[in-house]
This record gives sequence, structure tokens and C-alpha cells, in this order.
Amino acid sequence: MARRYDSRTTIFSPEGRLYQIEYAMEAISHAGTVLGVLAKDGVVLAAEKKVTGKLLDLSEAKAGGYGGSGEKIFLLNSNVVAGVAGITADANSLVNYARTAAQQHLVRYNEDIPVEFLAQRLCDLKQSYTQFGGLRPFGVSILYAGYDPHYEFQLYHSDPSGNYSGWKATCIGANNGTAQSLLKQEYKDDISVEDAIGLVMRTMSKTMDSTTLGSEKLEFSTLTLDPKTKQPKAKIYRPAEIDALLQKHGLGKTEEDTEMKAA
Repeated sequence: MARRYDSRTTIFSPEGRLYQIEYAMEAISHAGTVLGVLAKDGVVLAAEKKVTGKLLDLSEAKAGGYGGSGEKIFLLNSNVVAGVAGITADANSLVNYARTAAQQHLVRYNEDIPVEFLAQRLCDLKQSYTQFGGLRPFGVSILYAGYDPHYEFQLYHSDPSGNYSGWKATCIGANNGTAQSLLKQEYKDDISVEDAIGLVMRTMSKTMDSTTLGSEKLEFSTLTLDPKTKQPKAKIYRPAEIDALLQKHGLGKTEEDTEMKAA
């Protein structure tokens, strides 16, 4: 029966559902996993990269910019980092919109945009794409890791319908149900960034499709306070730093894995 009601975003089904929104959610559930954990002294984000290959030019990720491949984790402002799951082209459009909104707020009020306000601005745009004919919803869910002086570190999640919510730990993308159950068991309210990094790494190792974790399939980011300036400090890890982090937590590739790959 869905075929009668899913041709446009503006048509409700008899049950009061908008099928195009549900299809967008389904697209996200097949995307690479993105996981966020809120700690008492920072926020940790990790994401599974889907676009991998020997011929990809990753020189920019290794040497220039902020690190990362620009596929899953983005710096929106000096105090906000985002992880995206879904259609990357849609995500790029929303990231540009968010960066513009953050800079407009900085020019107007001479302060960094609060993370909840930025999430709200993006959700207003997402929601507008669900109520006009001839448009389709953005096929993207976003995790926002941010800091502001009043509420300190925060983690938000938004989906294609325009809903957003605050979380202590959450996951979007493929295998999110498994990750959520693992986080429920292991998350503690007074967790530190170091412990959160270990929790994120362990959870990703159990939910990702690949058998071994490596920098070619993982993006990683932390948001903490600079101990000297007391200003938010976002760090998107480079491939070598991700491999070192995995080795530290005993989840990196072993020599046997490398030899098998070479053979």
C-alpha cells in the first residue's frame, strides 16, 4: 500500500506516516557506523569509512588540513565537530551550511555558536525539506560534539525529519542497535576522555563489518579543553595517529594480519 503515498514528501499515509522520511532513515541504517561518547572532560567521535582502496590519494589526510579523509568527520567550528552517516554528498551540503551559520553567529555576537543552537539551525533546514513538494529529505544523520561555556561538553544527534536530541553516548549508521546495547552496559557518567577513547575503540571493533581495525577504515576525533587557554580544542586524528591509538588499546593490526594481506 505504500506505493500510493510515497511518491511525494508532502503526502501522509492513512497511518499518519511520511514514507520518504522513513526511506531516508533506511538509507542511513546501511551507512558506515558513527559513534559518539560524552565524557566529563571532552567528547569522542569515531566513524567507519566506506570508501576505501589502494588507489585513493590520502596525501591531504596525512599531511595537510585538519586530518581525516573528509568523508565522515568534519570540523564545523572551533568548538563543534560533526560525524555524519548517510549520503556523503548531502552531508557536504549541510556541513557548508553549518559552517556558514557558525561564522555568521561569530560575526554578529563575537562568540562561538552554542552547539545546540547550531544543531537547531540545521534541523530547521532539514525539516523544511519535508514539507514542500518537489524536494526530498536529506539522507543524513549527524552527531554533533560541541562545547560552550554554560553547559560545557555536549553531544547531539539529528535525523532527516528535523528531530534532534542530546545524548551521553549514541551510535548511528549500520549495526547501531548492537553498539547501543554495548554502550548501555559499559558507559559511566564520570567517564574520562581516555576511558571514553578505549570504550569507543572496543565498541567499534565489535560493530564494524571488517575483522581488523585500521586507519584506512576508521576516522577518529576528540574535543577537549586546552589546559592553558581553557578554550575548546578539536583534534581530528591522522592515519598514523589512529594506528598508534589502536596499538595502544590492543586492537591494531598484528604482524600476521599484515603478512596475510601482503600474501
